[in-house]
Amino acid sequence: MTTPPAPRPKPAAVTGPAATSATVAPAKRLRLVPPVLVRQLRDGFEESAHRGDIVQVDAAGRVVRALGDPNRPVLLRSAGHPFGVLALIEAGGIDAFNLEPAEIAIMAGSHSGEDMHVRTVQGILRRAMLTQALLACGSEGMPLDPLTSARLARDGEKAGPVRHMCSGQHGVAILLCKLNNWETEGYWMPTHPAQELITASVARAFGTTPARLRVVTDSCGLPTFVLPLHEVARAYALLAQPSLIPASDPRASLAPALSLVRDAMLTNPEMVGGSRDRIDTSLMKTMPGRVVSKSGEEGLRAVAILPVRGGGAGAAPKAAASGVALKIEDGGANRRAGWASLVETLIQVGLLDHSSTRVLGRYHRPGEHDEEGRAVTEAVATFDLVPVGELVP
Repeated sequence: MTTPPAPRPKPAAVTGPAATSATVAPAKRLRLVPPVLVRQLRDGFEESAHRGDIVQVDAAGRVVRALGDPNRPVLLRSAGHPFGVLALIEAGGIDAFNLEPAEIAIMAGSHSGEDMHVRTVQGILRRAMLTQALLACGSEGMPLDPLTSARLARDGEKAGPVRHMCSGQHGVAILLCKLNNWETEGYWMPTHPAQELITASVARAFGTTPARLRVVTDSCGLPTFVLPLHEVARAYALLAQPSLIPASDPRASLAPALSLVRDAMLTNPEMVGGSRDRIDTSLMKTMPGRVVSKSGEEGLRAVAILPVRGGGAGAAPKAAASGVALKIEDGGANRRAGWASLVETLIQVGLLDHSSTRVLGRYHRPGEHDEEGRAVTEAVATFDLVPVGELVP
């Protein structure tokens, strides 16, 4: 469909300085109306509009670009998986269980439940002499991959928990139990020692303490956390280049484990998402070695943008490492609004060129077709994400 995009609104000013702590204060905070990010057009008519907040942060925690409220509290959900794996790595899990990069990637990801994912999770557990019956993530609505789901239905096969998108992250806790001789019963509970260890690693990655994290329950049963949007972006900036963490920062000891997680995700994008219709995987395959992408649920998206090296030894990077986080207000529009706004954001921060944008076109302007194959809808991003220093009061 070739309808012109709606006029871009003026960029919304940043609504306040970035908070200095990853902790969200329990006191009520004023909820500001986020700007419109994406407009759903049907034959040129604006049928719906999706609001949200976006922030780009460098490794030092400085807000580079923002639209809406960079301090907005969000639920980390599965965007926290890369940081949950840190607990297993620091505990010696790679050597103890002979973990390969693809296996680290699936534990850091949210896989589609395809056969390659099942084999990978099963291989991890089998090598640790554990049974997949321990997985307590359930299987409702799984697998995410529609072709795999259709094949299972055709063959009368019921999907098990191993096909759940979070089975890799559940495996982190189960392996921690094996490593430390802990009971696996209730491994998903916040008070279980495995989850306490994972929470401690997540807290360190976000520059806070477990006691200051607000813990809620994710849909798969694992704990997840409430954090300001800009802190999500900063954690991903550190994931992009862990070597930038100052030695005086308590997070500095995480740098080796963060590098392992980053590299595993970079080299195994299909284990992070899937082989079909997964924007995280598509972004990483389109920009190999430049980006780590990990979505949460309810419209949360997070991206680690790796630096571009300069011309010679000791030269400054052409582009510094940064992290991007965005949250769609009506989380139910996770696909069309989340896809369109994320690709547009990466265009505006300078990551995606024309060629890459064309490859990602179905995510940039997702649409629907009628029974005759005619395009009838299009989700169009209509925002300007300008550098903070260029915002006009």
